[in-house]
Amino acid sequence: MKQKLKVLLADDHKLLRAGLKLLLQRNPDLSVVGEAADGEQTLQLFRQLEPDLLLLDLSMPNMDGLECLREIKSRNPAAKVIVLTMHEDENYIKQAMQAGAAAYVHKSAADTDLFKAIEAVRAGEIYLSQQDSKLLLQVLLNQEPDTVDKQAPYVLLSPREREVLRLIAHGYSMAEVAEKLSLSIKTVDTYKVRLMEKLAVTKKSELVSYALKYGLLVNE
Repeated sequence: MKQKLKVLLADDHKLLRAGLKLLLQRNPDLSVVGEAADGEQTLQLFRQLEPDLLLLDLSMPNMDGLECLREIKSRNPAAKVIVLTMHEDENYIKQAMQAGAAAYVHKSAADTDLFKAIEAVRAGEIYLSQQDSKLLLQVLLNQEPDTVDKQAPYVLLSPREREVLRLIAHGYSMAEVAEKLSLSIKTVDTYKVRLMEKLAVTKKSELVSYALKYGLLVNE
């Protein structure tokens, strides 16, 4: 039996939060533990409730969703955040994924895509609809060649791979990364090999250089 996933809802529209709560209650594996109406309240409740998953709107008062997302990921790189928004512009998708979102779901498709996204994120993967994947790829292809070559792979890393990359780049040893993430050293080494393959580097020092060059490090 799966352990219930604790979910925090963050959206400035009360009726939408109520509808989302009803939708999530269809799944017995999910438990809504709190609701936030703005960015500052989201940060406060995230610290207090320590949810397993945050469903985050981008357009909120006091602090917008992207700023809130960056703040949460800087304090807790392992946080799992699904952006649930009305914004369908490809640049919003890019910014959200680069800020550390594990999934991007349109409110208009929540009834079909949200549970798919939750299952993917729960499994440690990222989730984008087929259409959003195409939009994101188009944005990346329209960037300068060097930026595309270096940044595009990072956007497609799983949340766990991003965590490992950040910790390695911060100077932690494989044993320390394993301890921080409650993984075996062998598993962390597998992630390191996978990162090198995806980012097209051959040395641990190149992983650090990659993270520094493209601003992927966050304060702990």
